[in-house]
Amino acid sequence: MTQLFPKSRLKWACRRGMLELDVLLGPFVEEAFDELPDPEKLIFQRLLEVEDPDLFAWFMGHEKCPDPELNKMVQFILGRVKV
Repeated sequence: MTQLFPKSRLKWACRRGMLELDVLLGPFVEEAFDELPDPEKLIFQRLLEVEDPDLFAWFMGHEKCPDPELNKMVQFILGRVKV
């Protein structure tokens, strides 16, 4: 099993090169990450390994993530966004 990273490392990994991603990922780690079961935390960690252009396309709805687990996490994060 892959090891869960400390929350401080996740916060740092949420700092992306695009403001649109920063405002989605940072608050998610602060407000919702701790509530996730460990398997979903690992999926979120995997999501943070994806390159910014792909994340941007998935979160903005320009493309669908081909990985079902990552796509489910993207949709979950989008569902928690407060507009």
